[in-house]
Amino acid sequence: MKRRTFLHTIGSILAVLGITEAEWLTLGNRYYQALAQPSPRKLALLIGINQYPRSALSGCLTDVELQRELLMHRFGFQASDILTLTEEQASREFIEAAFLDHLGQAQLGDVVVFHFSGYGTRVRGTSLDAAGQNALVPASENKSQDEKIVNYLLEETVLLLLRSLPTNRVTAVLDTSYDALGKAEIGSKIRARKESVDVQLAAAELDFLKQLKTKTSLNLDTLVLSATSEPKQLAREGVFSDFSAGLFTYALTQHLWESTPATTIQFILSDVESSLYKLGSKQQPALVSSKKNSTLAENFFPEINIAAQGAVTAVEEDGKTVHLWLAGLPLQVLEYYGVNSRLTLLTGEQLILRSRTGLTAKAHISSIDATIPLQGQLVQEAVRVLPRNIDLTVALDTELERIERVDATSAFAATVPRVSSVVAREQPADYVLGKLEQTPSRYGLFSLGGELILNTAGEVGEAVKVAVQRLAPKFKILLAAKLWRLTENAGSSNLAVKATLEIINSISPRVIMQRQTLRTLSSEKSISKSPSIPTVPIGSRMQYRVQNLGDRPLYLILLGLKNNRTAVAFYPWQIPQEPNNPDTKPLLTQLVITPGGTLTLPQTTAAASDWVIPGPAFFCEQQLIFSTAPLSETFAALDTAKYSTADQQLLISALLNPLEVAQALLQDLHNASAVKGEMNNIAADSYILDVNNWASLSFSFQVA
Repeated sequence: MKRRTFLHTIGSILAVLGITEAEWLTLGNRYYQALAQPSPRKLALLIGINQYPRSALSGCLTDVELQRELLMHRFGFQASDILTLTEEQASREFIEAAFLDHLGQAQLGDVVVFHFSGYGTRVRGTSLDAAGQNALVPASENKSQDEKIVNYLLEETVLLLLRSLPTNRVTAVLDTSYDALGKAEIGSKIRARKESVDVQLAAAELDFLKQLKTKTSLNLDTLVLSATSEPKQLAREGVFSDFSAGLFTYALTQHLWESTPATTIQFILSDVESSLYKLGSKQQPALVSSKKNSTLAENFFPEINIAAQGAVTAVEEDGKTVHLWLAGLPLQVLEYYGVNSRLTLLTGEQLILRSRTGLTAKAHISSIDATIPLQGQLVQEAVRVLPRNIDLTVALDTELERIERVDATSAFAATVPRVSSVVAREQPADYVLGKLEQTPSRYGLFSLGGELILNTAGEVGEAVKVAVQRLAPKFKILLAAKLWRLTENAGSSNLAVKATLEIINSISPRVIMQRQTLRTLSSEKSISKSPSIPTVPIGSRMQYRVQNLGDRPLYLILLGLKNNRTAVAFYPWQIPQEPNNPDTKPLLTQLVITPGGTLTLPQTTAAASDWVIPGPAFFCEQQLIFSTAPLSETFAALDTAKYSTADQQLLISALLNPLEVAQALLQDLHNASAVKGEMNNIAADSYILDVNNWASLSFSFQVA
């Protein structure tokens, strides 16, 4: 498209939005070149704003990068068809103009993606109805010096723009929230502004909205994925090693890397919500669509039928060093993904990780067919290398006085092994040590989302050093859970397993959740019986139904965490058949599933009557972990602890030595890995886990 033709085409749009050609051209040549491409079949508009005049965010530009790499390498978008507006480019006028002229090129059957990362707010003023409306905060918050006139982009405008497109394959991702409700940031930044009252929206926005409302042909099948489902929930972003990102965007894009075309959007959001909880946020993603069981194939082209953990983004001149994008790894795994980890190309060549910085890495490829183009190829995890010296990181709330932070830091260093302290919201952390809001205040342990962890609040007047010492046993439990979360690999395991959590009743078991390894079951439609973390009624009788769809026997253990408070495990005790011997004691035994077999936990319906979910209400996260070799070290650690006779009669009970059990489990998975022999040079200070020898599936549910 010639420059004169382009300006003539967009001139009417600029007039409607109240901006001049000079303002438009400040977007630069990149924007012009993107719009000058021939009509595409896949279009994306990605918005990210960190630098606001009044306050700043830190992860929105990373979100744009996460979406861009996913769309190009996973779903086949052309770089020229992905338009990004970041920082000062992302004004309301430019966003709406880009919507009309870039996304407006879409035709029937085309794929369209819109993404926004930045602040949201509620706006209430004389120009709106009494209830007010949700709005996205663009880079230029105020069009004039008058702060009472706001240049916000109404959420209603965005939805009408999306629904006015002529294709039914439209997806929007909104990583924002709309009302901070006076809440302070504790362990992570929030993407919400307090409600704006007594303000006037820019007249151009109201006029534009009025015009959109006159459109009669609206597509109601547009998929809108929102970071939160309720006004009181807050979209959060996290600080990780070498980058920040929106928790929702990272979790969503990570699961999209690993999902296959038949996977339903609801299933993905269920997994995303579980991931968000593990990252310290209780935000619940929402799906706004009349197509509640939409699949990836319906909204994206199903060109790729396999799970992946990333892609090759560049090749150095030597032809043997490649640059990788690894956002397909679970975030808690990426943080510890070590040098010498191995990934494979779809053609079978193996890559050995040489360095990693945040989401990017460099890897060495030992042999390659020169005729195979490397750039853009997907990569799959083959061997996970994790350090043995992983610690728990506790952030000190910035609301603590300086002397309190000094005393807490010295207490961690002197009395609590394998726990380190950092400054909240400035460095990666797992939990936050802070004060309760009550006066007089008390010290407690919080999730990164600001939720007080049960039974961690101390007494009034407690010294901060005493609080750190008091919480030492809790830290062991939380570190243990952190370690077994690092085994999660539903998207990369080569073991074919499926597990279903069921409630048992008099008619037939009712499925609550289902999880499966994705790489080996890609031809099967992934389902979720619940669009979010399900609720299990107190008093329910439960069981897991586990299927081994492979050709090798598999050993199994179930570990869990209740309310971030208590570590639990399924103890497979067996009583020897010696009824006349009063000294007979229960023995631990390995759980094994035969090739092609199905196992229920507990193993008989009669035993299931003992597995009744007790009250009061709690949140439960459980991990089913499979290995091709016996879990000998794990069971030795379990047997070391002195469990009471009462504990030995229970199916699920508290772990007395959770950290030792978690370390032993990682050692067992290391021992089972077939490749550890050829990697002896790094085995001393690392765990080496081979995807051919282990699988780990995560289940999260609320008991109420």
